[in-house]
Amino acid sequence: MKSLTRNWEMYLVFSFKSLAIISVLLLLVMFVSSFTDCSKIPTLVGDASTALKSVPVYTYKIINTYVHDHQSFTQGLVFEDGFLYEGTGLHAQSSLRRVDLETGEILHLHRLPDHFFGEGITAYQDKIVQLTWKSNTGFVYRKDNFEMLREFNYSTEGWGITHDSKHLIMSDGTPTLYFLDPETFEVVRHIKVYDNNGPVKRLNELEYVEGEIYANIWQSNRIAKIDPQIGQVVGWVDLTGLLMPKDYRLPVDVLNGIAYDKTKKRLFVTGKLWPKLFEIQLMPLPESNKL
Repeated sequence: MKSLTRNWEMYLVFSFKSLAIISVLLLLVMFVSSFTDCSKIPTLVGDASTALKSVPVYTYKIINTYVHDHQSFTQGLVFEDGFLYEGTGLHAQSSLRRVDLETGEILHLHRLPDHFFGEGITAYQDKIVQLTWKSNTGFVYRKDNFEMLREFNYSTEGWGITHDSKHLIMSDGTPTLYFLDPETFEVVRHIKVYDNNGPVKRLNELEYVEGEIYANIWQSNRIAKIDPQIGQVVGWVDLTGLLMPKDYRLPVDVLNGIAYDKTKKRLFVTGKLWPKLFEIQLMPLPESNKL
Protein backbone atom coordinates (compact mmCIF):
# COMPACT_ATOMS: atom_id res chain seq x y z
CA MET A 1 0.00 0.00 0.00
CA LYS A 2 2.91 2.34 0.87
CA SER A 3 4.46 1.54 -2.51
CA LEU A 4 1.22 2.38 -4.28
CA THR A 5 0.94 5.70 -2.45
CA ARG A 6 4.55 6.54 -3.34
CA ASN A 7 3.93 5.85 -7.06
CA TRP A 8 0.85 8.04 -7.01
CA GLU A 9 2.79 10.91 -5.42
CA MET A 10 5.55 10.57 -8.04
CA TYR A 11 2.94 10.63 -10.81
CA LEU A 12 1.39 13.82 -9.43
CA VAL A 13 4.81 15.52 -9.09
CA PHE A 14 5.71 14.53 -12.67
CA SER A 15 2.38 15.81 -13.97
CA PHE A 16 2.72 19.14 -12.22
CA LYS A 17 6.29 19.56 -13.55
CA SER A 18 5.15 18.75 -17.09
CA LEU A 19 2.32 21.26 -16.86
CA ALA A 20 4.74 23.89 -15.56
CA ILE A 21 7.17 23.31 -18.45
CA ILE A 22 4.35 23.44 -21.02
CA SER A 23 3.05 26.66 -19.47
CA VAL A 24 6.52 28.28 -19.65
CA LEU A 25 6.92 27.24 -23.32
CA LEU A 26 3.51 28.68 -24.19
CA LEU A 27 4.40 31.95 -22.49
CA LEU A 28 7.70 32.10 -24.46
CA VAL A 29 5.87 31.51 -27.74
CA MET A 30 3.38 34.27 -26.94
CA PHE A 31 6.22 36.63 -25.96
CA VAL A 32 8.16 36.08 -29.21
CA SER A 33 4.99 36.33 -31.30
CA SER A 34 4.32 39.77 -29.87
CA PHE A 35 7.50 41.00 -31.64
CA THR A 36 7.02 39.10 -34.90
CA ASP A 37 4.21 39.66 -37.34
CA CYS A 38 4.34 36.40 -39.28
CA SER A 39 1.54 37.56 -41.55
CA LYS A 40 4.02 39.91 -43.23
CA ILE A 41 6.30 37.16 -44.52
CA PRO A 42 4.17 36.16 -47.55
CA THR A 43 3.69 39.84 -48.37
CA LEU A 44 7.43 40.46 -48.50
CA VAL A 45 7.98 37.50 -50.81
CA GLY A 46 5.12 38.66 -52.98
CA ASP A 47 6.50 42.20 -53.13
CA ALA A 48 9.93 40.94 -54.25
CA SER A 49 8.36 38.83 -56.98
CA THR A 50 6.26 41.77 -58.16
CA ALA A 51 9.31 44.05 -58.21
CA LEU A 52 11.22 41.66 -60.46
CA LYS A 53 8.31 41.33 -62.88
CA SER A 54 7.78 45.07 -63.21
CA VAL A 55 11.26 46.15 -64.36
CA PRO A 56 10.91 49.36 -66.42
CA VAL A 57 12.00 49.31 -70.06
CA TYR A 58 13.26 52.39 -71.87
CA THR A 59 13.63 53.39 -75.48
CA TYR A 60 15.52 56.52 -76.54
CA LYS A 61 15.39 59.91 -78.18
CA ILE A 62 18.47 61.09 -80.10
CA ILE A 63 19.50 64.53 -78.84
CA ASN A 64 22.76 64.97 -80.78
CA THR A 65 24.85 62.97 -83.24
CA TYR A 66 28.64 63.23 -83.40
CA VAL A 67 31.37 61.86 -85.64
CA HIS A 68 33.04 58.72 -84.34
CA ASP A 69 36.18 57.07 -85.74
CA HIS A 70 34.81 54.08 -87.67
CA GLN A 71 38.14 52.29 -87.20
CA SER A 72 37.82 52.50 -83.41
CA PHE A 73 36.99 49.11 -81.89
CA THR A 74 35.41 50.74 -78.83
CA GLN A 75 35.89 48.88 -75.56
CA GLY A 76 35.64 51.68 -73.03
CA LEU A 77 34.21 55.20 -73.07
CA VAL A 78 34.35 58.06 -70.54
CA PHE A 79 33.38 61.75 -70.59
CA GLU A 80 35.56 63.84 -68.30
CA ASP A 81 36.63 67.51 -68.20
CA GLY A 82 34.92 68.29 -71.49
CA PHE A 83 36.60 65.46 -73.45
CA LEU A 84 35.84 61.90 -74.41
CA TYR A 85 38.34 59.25 -73.36
CA GLU A 86 38.17 56.04 -75.33
CA GLY A 87 39.81 52.65 -74.93
CA THR A 88 40.01 50.52 -78.07
CA GLY A 89 40.68 46.82 -78.65
CA LEU A 90 42.08 44.20 -81.05
CA HIS A 91 45.64 42.90 -81.02
CA ALA A 92 48.16 45.35 -82.49
CA GLN A 93 45.44 48.02 -82.65
CA SER A 94 44.57 48.68 -79.01
CA SER A 95 44.87 52.22 -77.72
CA LEU A 96 43.88 54.86 -75.21
CA ARG A 97 42.80 58.18 -76.70
CA ARG A 98 41.47 61.61 -75.78
CA VAL A 99 38.88 62.81 -78.30
CA ASP A 100 37.18 66.12 -79.07
CA LEU A 101 33.45 65.44 -78.73
CA GLU A 102 32.32 68.03 -81.27
CA THR A 103 34.72 67.09 -84.09
CA GLY A 104 35.76 63.51 -83.31
CA GLU A 105 39.40 64.57 -83.61
CA ILE A 106 41.89 62.42 -81.71
CA LEU A 107 43.80 64.85 -79.48
CA HIS A 108 46.09 62.40 -77.68
CA LEU A 109 46.89 58.77 -78.46
CA HIS A 110 48.68 56.04 -76.54
CA ARG A 111 49.15 52.66 -78.23
CA LEU A 112 49.31 49.45 -76.22
CA PRO A 113 51.98 46.83 -77.00
CA ASP A 114 50.81 44.59 -79.84
CA HIS A 115 50.16 41.51 -77.69
CA PHE A 116 47.58 43.30 -75.52
CA PHE A 117 43.88 43.39 -76.41
CA GLY A 118 42.60 46.60 -74.81
CA GLU A 119 39.31 46.62 -72.92
CA GLY A 120 37.31 48.97 -70.65
CA ILE A 121 38.53 52.24 -69.16
CA THR A 122 37.49 54.58 -66.36
CA ALA A 123 38.69 57.97 -65.15
CA TYR A 124 39.35 57.85 -61.41
CA GLN A 125 40.52 61.11 -59.82
CA ASP A 126 43.53 62.26 -61.89
CA LYS A 127 44.13 58.84 -63.45
CA ILE A 128 42.86 56.63 -66.24
CA VAL A 129 42.54 52.90 -65.54
CA GLN A 130 42.51 50.52 -68.52
CA LEU A 131 41.88 46.76 -68.62
CA THR A 132 43.04 44.13 -71.08
CA TRP A 133 41.06 41.09 -72.16
CA LYS A 134 42.91 37.84 -71.43
CA SER A 135 46.28 39.08 -70.21
CA ASN A 136 45.16 39.55 -66.56
CA THR A 137 46.84 42.94 -66.70
CA GLY A 138 45.57 46.47 -66.20
CA PHE A 139 47.27 49.83 -66.63
CA VAL A 140 47.10 53.10 -64.70
CA TYR A 141 47.97 56.34 -66.52
CA ARG A 142 48.13 60.00 -65.67
CA LYS A 143 44.97 61.52 -67.09
CA ASP A 144 46.62 64.65 -68.44
CA ASN A 145 49.41 63.10 -70.54
CA PHE A 146 48.81 59.29 -70.47
CA GLU A 147 52.13 58.66 -68.71
CA MET A 148 52.17 55.07 -67.47
CA LEU A 149 52.16 55.00 -63.66
CA ARG A 150 51.81 51.31 -62.89
CA GLU A 151 50.44 47.94 -63.88
CA PHE A 152 48.17 45.69 -61.81
CA ASN A 153 46.85 42.17 -62.13
CA TYR A 154 43.53 40.37 -61.73
CA SER A 155 42.58 36.71 -61.96
CA THR A 156 39.64 36.96 -64.38
CA GLU A 157 39.22 38.27 -67.90
CA GLY A 158 38.92 42.04 -68.17
CA TRP A 159 35.83 43.45 -69.91
CA GLY A 160 34.35 46.69 -68.52
CA ILE A 161 35.28 49.04 -65.69
CA THR A 162 33.77 52.07 -63.94
CA HIS A 163 33.74 53.46 -60.39
CA ASP A 164 31.38 54.80 -57.72
CA SER A 165 33.95 57.24 -56.23
CA LYS A 166 34.86 54.65 -53.57
CA HIS A 167 35.57 51.49 -55.54
CA LEU A 168 36.45 50.46 -59.06
CA ILE A 169 33.74 48.21 -60.50
CA MET A 170 34.80 45.58 -63.02
CA SER A 171 33.07 43.06 -65.29
CA ASP A 172 34.48 39.88 -66.83
CA GLY A 173 31.68 38.74 -69.15
CA THR A 174 29.92 36.70 -66.47
CA PRO A 175 26.98 37.78 -64.27
CA THR A 176 29.49 38.90 -61.60
CA LEU A 177 30.60 42.48 -60.94
CA TYR A 178 33.72 42.97 -58.79
CA PHE A 179 34.31 45.97 -56.50
CA LEU A 180 38.03 46.74 -56.23
CA ASP A 181 40.02 48.90 -53.86
CA PRO A 182 41.30 51.74 -56.13
CA GLU A 183 44.72 51.76 -54.47
CA THR A 184 45.51 48.06 -54.04
CA PHE A 185 43.19 46.67 -56.78
CA GLU A 186 42.16 43.91 -54.41
CA VAL A 187 38.56 42.65 -54.66
CA VAL A 188 36.55 44.07 -51.74
CA ARG A 189 33.22 42.48 -52.61
CA HIS A 190 31.22 41.21 -55.57
CA ILE A 191 27.60 41.01 -56.65
CA LYS A 192 25.70 38.68 -58.98
CA VAL A 193 23.52 40.50 -61.52
CA TYR A 194 20.05 39.11 -62.11
CA ASP A 195 16.61 39.96 -63.48
CA ASN A 196 13.28 38.12 -63.42
CA ASN A 197 14.72 35.51 -65.83
CA GLY A 198 17.75 34.71 -63.67
CA PRO A 199 21.46 35.63 -63.95
CA VAL A 200 22.39 38.24 -66.57
CA LYS A 201 25.48 37.17 -68.50
CA ARG A 202 27.86 38.95 -70.91
CA LEU A 203 28.10 42.16 -68.87
CA ASN A 204 30.50 44.29 -70.89
CA GLU A 205 31.27 48.03 -70.88
CA LEU A 206 30.19 49.80 -67.67
CA GLU A 207 29.28 53.32 -66.59
CA TYR A 208 28.16 54.59 -63.18
CA VAL A 209 25.15 56.89 -63.71
CA GLU A 210 23.31 58.61 -60.86
CA GLY A 211 23.71 55.77 -58.38
CA GLU A 212 23.18 52.92 -60.87
CA ILE A 213 25.55 50.80 -62.94
CA TYR A 214 24.81 50.83 -66.67
CA ALA A 215 26.13 47.76 -68.50
CA ASN A 216 26.24 46.94 -72.20
CA ILE A 217 25.13 43.35 -72.77
CA TRP A 218 27.59 41.97 -75.34
CA GLN A 219 26.13 41.09 -78.74
CA SER A 220 22.83 42.79 -77.99
CA ASN A 221 21.22 46.22 -78.34
CA ARG A 222 20.40 46.38 -74.64
CA ILE A 223 21.83 48.17 -71.64
CA ALA A 224 21.05 46.93 -68.12
CA LYS A 225 20.53 49.42 -65.30
CA ILE A 226 21.79 47.65 -62.16
CA ASP A 227 21.35 48.25 -58.43
CA PRO A 228 24.98 48.30 -57.17
CA GLN A 229 24.01 47.01 -53.72
CA ILE A 230 22.17 43.79 -54.60
CA GLY A 231 22.78 43.26 -58.33
CA GLN A 232 19.13 43.43 -59.37
CA VAL A 233 18.40 44.83 -62.83
CA VAL A 234 16.13 47.81 -62.19
CA GLY A 235 15.69 48.82 -65.82
CA TRP A 236 16.39 47.76 -69.41
CA VAL A 237 17.34 50.18 -72.21
CA ASP A 238 16.54 48.99 -75.74
CA LEU A 239 18.69 50.78 -78.35
CA THR A 240 17.49 48.83 -81.37
CA GLY A 241 17.60 50.93 -84.56
CA LEU A 242 20.10 53.50 -83.30
CA LEU A 243 22.21 53.18 -86.46
CA MET A 244 20.45 53.93 -89.75
CA PRO A 245 20.82 51.57 -92.78
CA LYS A 246 23.19 54.06 -94.47
CA ASP A 247 25.54 53.74 -91.48
CA TYR A 248 26.24 50.13 -92.47
CA ARG A 249 28.11 51.01 -95.67
CA LEU A 250 31.31 50.14 -93.82
CA PRO A 251 31.60 47.12 -91.52
CA VAL A 252 30.27 47.79 -88.02
CA ASP A 253 30.28 45.67 -84.89
CA VAL A 254 28.10 45.58 -81.77
CA LEU A 255 26.79 48.34 -79.54
CA ASN A 256 29.46 49.07 -76.92
CA GLY A 257 30.41 52.24 -75.11
CA ILE A 258 28.56 54.31 -72.49
CA ALA A 259 29.72 57.69 -71.18
CA TYR A 260 28.00 60.14 -68.84
CA ASP A 261 28.52 63.86 -68.45
CA LYS A 262 27.83 64.37 -64.74
CA THR A 263 27.79 68.16 -65.04
CA LYS A 264 25.23 68.50 -67.83
CA LYS A 265 23.49 65.15 -67.26
CA ARG A 266 24.20 63.95 -70.81
CA LEU A 267 24.32 60.28 -71.79
CA PHE A 268 26.46 59.15 -74.73
CA VAL A 269 26.55 55.76 -76.50
CA THR A 270 28.37 54.28 -79.48
CA GLY A 271 29.58 50.93 -80.77
CA LYS A 272 32.60 49.08 -82.09
CA LEU A 273 33.58 50.44 -85.52
CA TRP A 274 30.52 52.72 -85.51
CA PRO A 275 30.79 55.91 -87.59
CA LYS A 276 28.65 57.84 -85.09
CA LEU A 277 28.39 58.58 -81.40
CA PHE A 278 25.01 59.61 -79.97
CA GLU A 279 23.76 61.70 -77.11
CA ILE A 280 20.45 60.14 -76.11
CA GLN A 281 17.62 60.73 -73.68
CA LEU A 282 15.94 57.69 -72.14
CA MET A 283 12.18 57.42 -72.67
CA PRO A 284 10.05 54.97 -70.61
CA LEU A 285 8.07 52.51 -72.69
CA PRO A 286 4.35 52.05 -72.03
CA GLU A 287 3.58 49.04 -69.84
CA SER A 288 2.16 47.04 -72.77
CA ASN A 289 5.40 47.32 -74.76
CA LYS A 290 7.82 46.14 -72.09
CA LEU A 291 10.30 43.33 -72.79
